[in-house]
Amino acid sequence: MKDNEISIGINIDSDTKRYYYYNNLASNLIGFCGDDNQGLAGIEYYWNSVLTGTPGKITTSQDAAQDIISNEDENYIPAQNGSNITLTIDYNIQTIAEKYLKQAVVDNECNRGGNIIIMDPSTGDILAMASYPDYDLNTPFTPNETLAPTWDTLSNSSKNSALQNMWRNPAVSNAYEPGSVFKVIVSAIALEENIVETDTPGIFSCVGYQDIYGTQINCAKKAPGHGFQSLREALEHSCNPAFMQLGAKIGKDLLYKYFDAFGLFEKTGIATAGEAIGSFHKLEDVGPVELATISFGQRFTITPLQMITSVCAIANDGILMQPRIVKSIQNTDTGTVTTIEPKEVRQVVSSQTAEQVRSMMESVVVEGGGKYGQVAGYNIGGKTGTSEPSPGKEEEGYVASFLAIAPVENTKVAVLLTLYDPAESNNYGGQIAAPVVAQVLSEVLPYLEIPSNGSAITTTPTDSYNSLQTTPLPDVQNKTTGEAKKILENAGFKYDTSNSDDSIVTEQVPKPGTLLLKGALVKLYSSENSDRVSVQVPNVKELTSVKAKNRLLTNNLNVKIIGSGKVVSQDPIAGTEVEEGSVVTITLQEELDFGSH
Repeated sequence: MKDNEISIGINIDSDTKRYYYYNNLASNLIGFCGDDNQGLAGIEYYWNSVLTGTPGKITTSQDAAQDIISNEDENYIPAQNGSNITLTIDYNIQTIAEKYLKQAVVDNECNRGGNIIIMDPSTGDILAMASYPDYDLNTPFTPNETLAPTWDTLSNSSKNSALQNMWRNPAVSNAYEPGSVFKVIVSAIALEENIVETDTPGIFSCVGYQDIYGTQINCAKKAPGHGFQSLREALEHSCNPAFMQLGAKIGKDLLYKYFDAFGLFEKTGIATAGEAIGSFHKLEDVGPVELATISFGQRFTITPLQMITSVCAIANDGILMQPRIVKSIQNTDTGTVTTIEPKEVRQVVSSQTAEQVRSMMESVVVEGGGKYGQVAGYNIGGKTGTSEPSPGKEEEGYVASFLAIAPVENTKVAVLLTLYDPAESNNYGGQIAAPVVAQVLSEVLPYLEIPSNGSAITTTPTDSYNSLQTTPLPDVQNKTTGEAKKILENAGFKYDTSNSDDSIVTEQVPKPGTLLLKGALVKLYSSENSDRVSVQVPNVKELTSVKAKNRLLTNNLNVKIIGSGKVVSQDPIAGTEVEEGSVVTITLQEELDFGSH
């Protein structure tokens, strides 16, 4: 009051305000409220009338002079409280998805960010939907870390546009060219119409390009190309000429008929704000060149939500489900709960066709360009995608993606990761998106208690390395420090502690049961020594496993190694402050030529 020279007129009034406990979690999906608690974006906006309720009022009769005629005509309508809604989003799965999405966007320098959707094909439930960069729901008008560096240089109109873009949910609101992921849909159409079988040898030919009425369209694998292939092999290689040939066999009329059946010409009907639809050529404008590019997923657009929803139909024995984001509404006055049941849209292809396509998707992961999408103990199906920008839109860059279903039979989860404008040095979906989806599934599948088939992957050295070279960390808590040292030494681990030998170990880092390489460091703490030391995670990208391991151990950090070759990603990312003894997971891959993606 003194600072502002105010002596009277200050009131303190109680008020209510929407508070988001998890800050940035699912921010682009949930949306936020304004000063009057009215929904302004996302689910908050779409469900505003249900969440807000209605105010009470009194109605009366009045004469021409606006005087009340009689108190007997008064009618009191009580206020109705807003209802609660429960989302299909799983907090733990959402957290896993956001962690790896952010890592992928940062590691691959994706200039336009990325998004990920995790969906249950049998119900249409959205288990996670994340975008990065995101924002804090409690301070939605504050620029996020991407906008902040240049914020003060923007005009007011540019600031407004930047905020609108920051709030958007690209998984629902932004259309993109799906690229080779879309070949799954084209394959399903051809099989359903008995135009081709999965394993008939040599029905497609690739010499590194396809000539379409004088227009040469290249395959990612230049001459001599992929040679003669079956449909399964063409999908494994993601061969563009093969799918141009297949599209010509199907014809534009049949393609568009099934695109409509897969729901690609309309909104999915998900119950949140801002849903968009893509853009296709008019049927009469589709000539030989347009038919060719459509057949391998280019020169048309759909949303990521449309893409994963259509593939979920294949994972669900050919039955298309409407995406469900709200599963129940609770009346806060009566406690009554109304369940929003899963909605079946239509049978798009037969269960036999769906099974054949799933089998080919598994081959893509086991034998083809999706090898980095493998997860130990689970049969994974997938498809890589790398779409180039349309002419005149080169500044938008490439889009790298990977779509996975797990398990292949009785599928419980589908995942679509989309990365926009990654670094030019590596923008192939099979190389930068597939490993991220594998990391997501390696945590999500056990969390959902989906049983493992008990087998290890034998096509890559990943699991043979981990299973032969790692040992579970013994539990030495509640033992004397002297005993703990002997146990750790016998197990092949090093230790670091300031405890006296007769003090009791109250905590160890890493936790008991963690799989560690021999020679890993274990920190021991007791009541007399509980001070923690933090270190910064170094950057080990592009290093070999040996060099990365040595650099991490030098910083008193442990390492979990996935794959072989050079490091392509690390978790936590470089620069993160962590406790000494923490485990840094590094994912490695060989430099392989997978052909077209």
